[in-house]
Amino acid sequence: MAGTGSGGEWDATLADLEERRSAARVMGGEERLAKHRAAGKLDARARIDHLLDPGSFHELGTLVGGPELPADAIVMGHGRIDGRPVMVAAEDFTVKAGTISHAANSKRYRVAEIALTDRVPLVMMLDGAGYRADGKHGGRTPTDLLSQAKCSGRVPLITAVLGSSAGHGALVAPVSDFTVMSAHAAVFTAGPPVVFESIGEQITKEELGGPSVAIASGLIHNVARDDAAALDLVRAYLAYFPSSAWSYPPDEPFGSDHGPRPVPEILDIVPRNGRRVYDMHQVIEHVFDADSVFEVQPDFGKTVICALARLGGHPVAVVANQPKVLAGSVDVDGADKATHFIQVADSFHLPLVFLADNPGVMPGSASEKRAILRSGARMFATQNAVQVPKFQVTMRKAYGFGSMVMGMIGFDGQSSVFAYPGATMGAMGAAAMSRATGADVDEADRLRRAEEEASYRSAATLGFDELIDPRETRDVLLHGLERALHRRQAAPEPVARVGILP
Repeated sequence: MAGTGSGGEWDATLADLEERRSAARVMGGEERLAKHRAAGKLDARARIDHLLDPGSFHELGTLVGGPELPADAIVMGHGRIDGRPVMVAAEDFTVKAGTISHAANSKRYRVAEIALTDRVPLVMMLDGAGYRADGKHGGRTPTDLLSQAKCSGRVPLITAVLGSSAGHGALVAPVSDFTVMSAHAAVFTAGPPVVFESIGEQITKEELGGPSVAIASGLIHNVARDDAAALDLVRAYLAYFPSSAWSYPPDEPFGSDHGPRPVPEILDIVPRNGRRVYDMHQVIEHVFDADSVFEVQPDFGKTVICALARLGGHPVAVVANQPKVLAGSVDVDGADKATHFIQVADSFHLPLVFLADNPGVMPGSASEKRAILRSGARMFATQNAVQVPKFQVTMRKAYGFGSMVMGMIGFDGQSSVFAYPGATMGAMGAAAMSRATGADVDEADRLRRAEEEASYRSAATLGFDELIDPRETRDVLLHGLERALHRRQAAPEPVARVGILP
């Protein structure tokens, strides 16, 4: 006979369990929670609830820390985003300032271990002061960074910095695929008190690692006004990615802008004169599916635009020069940003689209002192090694190394290579060549005319697969992508990387 589930001998035991669980959910208590919320921040459990589909969170490690340290300052478990499973962990600043104990470190290790084992994304929410100063971290502590590092390139690893994050806890940010922070957050190796004690520097947390600092350094990709907006960015970002490198990105099954269409707006946006500037954002918005563009790291390395988008409903990664900034020259920050972005796209099987319009990599003493050749070489080596479908459009110009980092070099494994008529290319532009060689008026004129014919000479030897009318840009990319996706005839696997980056 089936039981009724009301057995009296379990009552005391289950009541004790529920009491302990309830104590863990209290977090740091009403006074600390009120202070936390008064600062405009969501608490750890509210952050998880906002990020995940309603009612989908299932907590793990609830009783770690016991009644004295609810959840040991980090809430972890699993839930769903848009119906797909994810692992999550949120530091709880209301308990011991979100610091990390030996047991909390085990929770951080375990949440990443499960994410990798079960092949689902991992989202870390940071708001803590690093290791707990209680003298209990000796011996062979199982550091969470080991399991987080193993996630790289295998499952999406996303970090949201939602408060002050210091020391060991902050280290997941730079190893993540995508990192977002709220406007009131800060991230640093060590906080202001430690900085003052170590080197005598008096500094605020905002000056040390606030959004303006973290964006300028390239550590953080995107900034949002508050916790909720930051977590909304995490949800939006993950929509372009598969759950792991063992699956393909999810297509958008229905949409009003999935089919081919001309883009006559390009003729009004892109000047025929290669010396005139324009905003590449406008090109991207018209070429790709409507309302599908998500720019990554918009305020860093502005000479290069990196954006997620959809083309015919298929997620793609776009790397484009920005003629509006330094004429689109590829500078150190732009190259470093693109290198990371390309690696992430390749790791998770997102096709790459390069839109080239640049006068080369950034010259000059300041650029050389920052090793522009090394950063450019890293970008070139990364794009050269990708295994995903790769598409390239040279719009007006791409000179020297600037063309190579943007995937223009011939027979570089592209699925399709296109150019606009009149596009100029070569070692350098005609004007620069004339100055470099001391050309007279007649020779300078010959170089200029040769530059104007460059696209047709290249087309005559299959330098491009096709010269296209700019209005055909979306259609040729869409048709090429639909063909290239037929290579998905085997189960996907993580990318095996070889070679040493410059």
